[in-house]
Amino acid sequence: MSDSSTTPTAETPLGSTSTTPPPADTARVEAAARETAREPNPVMGALSGSMGRNAGLVLALVLICVVGTATAGDRFASVDNALTILRLAAVTGVVSIGMTFVITAGGIDLSVGAILALSSVWCTTVATQTMARDTHWIVMVFVALAVGAGCGLVNGLLVSYGKVVPFIATLAMLASARGLAEIISNRRTQIVTDIPGFAEFFTREILGVQVIIYLFALVAIGGWVLLNRTTFGRRTIAVGGNPEAARLAGINVKRHTALLYVLLGVCCGIAALMLVARTGTGSSTHGTLLELDAIAAVVIGGTLLSGGRGSIVGTVFGVLIFMTLTNVFTLNDRSISEQALLKGVIIVAAVLLQQRLASRNSTT
Repeated sequence: MSDSSTTPTAETPLGSTSTTPPPADTARVEAAARETAREPNPVMGALSGSMGRNAGLVLALVLICVVGTATAGDRFASVDNALTILRLAAVTGVVSIGMTFVITAGGIDLSVGAILALSSVWCTTVATQTMARDTHWIVMVFVALAVGAGCGLVNGLLVSYGKVVPFIATLAMLASARGLAEIISNRRTQIVTDIPGFAEFFTREILGVQVIIYLFALVAIGGWVLLNRTTFGRRTIAVGGNPEAARLAGINVKRHTALLYVLLGVCCGIAALMLVARTGTGSSTHGTLLELDAIAAVVIGGTLLSGGRGSIVGTVFGVLIFMTLTNVFTLNDRSISEQALLKGVIIVAAVLLQQRLASRNSTT
């Protein structure tokens, strides 16, 4: 006698179908149900998220501090040395905050060191200092910010409207800005003299901490708010994630990209002022290889080089890690070549980790 659940019989009219699926389909359905019901691993989810990345950066910074204390003793583990690290981190940190926005949007800027040098030279020319002496030192601030913003605008226009690859556009700016700085300064170091209030403002201490450290903190806080709590930040992430989808969503991708490079240029101008106040000079050699330190700090901080994800907090930790590492090497009389080698290893490790986490997220 045939099974009425699988074949038509007198009790099962012709044209009716069985309610029991084939065994192969049943197995697939059950496997899919088990996969859906599987509880996500909260530990792996946390580690692959921003909290896990920042925790890893904190751990790395703590380990470097432990090594510094063990090898350099009280020379490293002192308040004065900590403030020295923060002062050194301030200039690179301000530039790195601006770089975070550009890389989050899928771009890159190799000219930040040259823009900083040009800003420092232009704001310390004899004409600028004379005008600042006759009026107010704020003139030097305006000149530095205007030069930085202007260079950033040129980069942005070339990349967005000129459709020049960011690597090539900013590489051209690197050569041009550095060359112009050498022409203006005649390859000489320009000394800041008799500008009432300029150096005093940037080098003064509030509660034992120099103003430039507070400026770094303010730029970092402002950058975090701008990236995470404003429409501008959401558009930056959208442009980096998928420019075409962002354009179809109504975002003016070209204008937004240009604004991002202007923002980075302004950060270079701020960093130039901090460096001029700290050293008392404007020079075409300022900011040499700064672009490498800034990009490295951004990558270490968890910002994707391909765009679509950025972290201001991670960038701050990345800057502190590199500056603390440099300080440890200096206190232990290690060579600059060894520092560069270790930095290269750290950058490669960070990129490989990014790729692994990205591939894991794409398969889940």
